[in-house]
Amino acid sequence: MHTLSIYEARRGLLKKKFSSVELTKCFLDRIRRFSHLNAFITLSEEQALESAKKSDSRIALESSTGALDGIPLAIKDLFLTKGVRTTAGSKMLHNFIPPFESTVSQKLLDAGAVFLGKTNMDEFAMGSANITSHYGNVINPWSQGDKKLVPGGSSGGSAAAVAGHLCIAATGSDTGGSVRQPAAFSGIVGLKPTYGRCSRYGMVAFASSLDQAGPMTKTVRDAAIFLRVISGYDPKDSTSSAESVPDFESFVGKTVEKIKVGIPKEYYLEGMSPEIEAAWKKGMDIMRSAGAEIIEVSLPHAKYALPAYYIISPAEASANLARYDGLRYGFRAAGTKSLIEMYEKTREEGFGDEVKRRILVGTYVLSAGSYDAYYTKALQVRKLIEHDFTKSFKQVDIIMTPTTPSSAFAIGEEPQDPVSMYLNDVLTVTANMVGLPGISVPICLDKLNRPLGLQFIAPHFREDLLIQSGYILEQNANFPTLKEITI
Repeated sequence: MHTLSIYEARRGLLKKKFSSVELTKCFLDRIRRFSHLNAFITLSEEQALESAKKSDSRIALESSTGALDGIPLAIKDLFLTKGVRTTAGSKMLHNFIPPFESTVSQKLLDAGAVFLGKTNMDEFAMGSANITSHYGNVINPWSQGDKKLVPGGSSGGSAAAVAGHLCIAATGSDTGGSVRQPAAFSGIVGLKPTYGRCSRYGMVAFASSLDQAGPMTKTVRDAAIFLRVISGYDPKDSTSSAESVPDFESFVGKTVEKIKVGIPKEYYLEGMSPEIEAAWKKGMDIMRSAGAEIIEVSLPHAKYALPAYYIISPAEASANLARYDGLRYGFRAAGTKSLIEMYEKTREEGFGDEVKRRILVGTYVLSAGSYDAYYTKALQVRKLIEHDFTKSFKQVDIIMTPTTPSSAFAIGEEPQDPVSMYLNDVLTVTANMVGLPGISVPICLDKLNRPLGLQFIAPHFREDLLIQSGYILEQNANFPTLKEITI
């Protein structure tokens, strides 16, 4: 049962081939069996089995069932879950039990989903390899032998859980690629919706103008099913959009004939792996064979997206993380003799190195002497990138690029220089900078048997095009899904 997709599991449950309790126990057993992957921070076993029993009762009575009734999911540990610990991967929130539910997780509960637990992540979503978590590194289930690969980040725990069949699907969040990049590293589907499509209420904030929740699933169809559940206007989130939510699953299997696919010439990066280029060409060939037209486009300011992102996101992070002061909730340093000392020691001991690094950068770029030179300039660059996409989308319907500049690297072999590590996001941050939707679909394995993914980027609120195009790519890629974990 552990290899089932949402679509398959939903059919099996409704036909009473198995129960939600059986399904849930199957995944709880696998989570314990493969605990060395460190994909979960907190398990909610009792709540999961109780939810599964309720789902089975609804299904048995053939009463009103939700779109995800009885489906065991994992929740990234930055979505607040009422009564279940939420840490954001940080010592700062080690014992935090939220008194309310995030909108995204509430929508999933309303649809009947079963929550297995909270997945590991880079601390406060700051990282590209899931190696900054206070709770230790997550291991990519595609690892072989002594090489323990990273799963990508920051949603690395969710990616590893889905890829390793420790759950059927999971929530992720994407600020600069944190759904799509780990999806590519872990051989699964990751979809970042348009900014505002899903509510941010109850998500632990990193960079408020960039953060967006998204599904991490085994298939494109599953992403469509999941996305419809979590989308929609929320009065609790002022950035939430009232745009109508279509039935995304209805776009699965639609033809891509006459769709124009843009290939940005600026995404041919210097030093890009020949295998990444070959995977990209394979994607173009698939789309062309399916009737799509391939057209070269230009995004001339894309090369400035990464440096601008690493000004804007730390600036917003330094403001958002000011709330962790040791007074209201979370970690508080012991043995301090004054209020100022308590603030200082709490933040020094409670935050990890990467979080502190970004707070310092963000505070600097917002300071009086640097605001115009850095922050204002970055906002202007953001506008130029938006203009590039607007111009390109007058020529094409959708854009296709590699998701990452390389496949997953081994733990301990990651770049030691923080700036080099930030380059993992170079192909994904553009979509966040202008709020566009994107999806990563696994395309092939490289010569080391590590997954590679391709990314589609669509105009605002055109997730239907992502589903339509992503499904065609998926069906023709013949990607060899991981059947079992061998480490």
